[in-house]
Amino acid sequence: MDAPLPENNTINDAAHLQNVVVMRHGDRIDSIEPLWVTTAARPWDPPLVEDGRIRAFGTGRKLKTDLGFPIHRVFVSPFLRCIQTASEVVSALCAVEDGPNVLSSHGVAIDPSKLKVSIEYGLCEMLNRETIGRDCAPKDGNFGFNISELEAMLPAGTVDHAVKPVFTELPQWEETVMRARTRYEQIIKALADKYPSENLLLVTHGEGVGVSVSAFLKDISVYEVEFCAYSLLRRSVVHENKSFTAREFEVLTHYGQTGISYCSAIPSTSSPMYDAM
Repeated sequence: MDAPLPENNTINDAAHLQNVVVMRHGDRIDSIEPLWVTTAARPWDPPLVEDGRIRAFGTGRKLKTDLGFPIHRVFVSPFLRCIQTASEVVSALCAVEDGPNVLSSHGVAIDPSKLKVSIEYGLCEMLNRETIGRDCAPKDGNFGFNISELEAMLPAGTVDHAVKPVFTELPQWEETVMRARTRYEQIIKALADKYPSENLLLVTHGEGVGVSVSAFLKDISVYEVEFCAYSLLRRSVVHENKSFTAREFEVLTHYGQTGISYCSAIPSTSSPMYDAM
């Protein structure tokens, strides 16, 4: 479970802290144009609208200036809206120069050595009719993700082809809401344990962001996750020889601070937290 220590890592100083940011994708086209799905070739995989790209880039810029620590690795769901969100966020995080008038990654020069990006199936959308309508899901059950094509959409030089995903394939169609929530909790912990010396950014879906809060705060029910909302998790990690020990994650994101709203309650086990993921 040991990982190499990056040269610019801040978490191996006296505090030994690992940070994990879990972020939702930007504004998806079918939330703006509901009829889009009636003519789309891949109605289960909507892209971002332009406002979604702008919001994603702006969020990446905010992470760069406000977090107080570097992001070393980014993991992203294979759904197109997440890939496009990650592309904008990574461009903002790696930007060499971007003035206040720059709204998206278009034309932005980056330093790809700052971080690495990988696609992770475990961060994918809940694969059930609660989030992907009966008429939108692929008839043959094949969601048709071409990883090479998706990687080509990410900023040049940032993809780490050597990384082996935790989930080597998509979950089975019609996974239950509870099983999906368990998956999100598992993938957050698994990726953190796989890279305990690094700070991570996970670009996923609304339910995944909600779980990143509810799984680590007792008796909390998340009822809203805005587009590009994100949570910040932190834990203490102690390295010794080629192993490490880590404490439980602490949720540092407060109610409403970054677009996540929650209350003290027992969450439902039969339905997703949000209508649009």
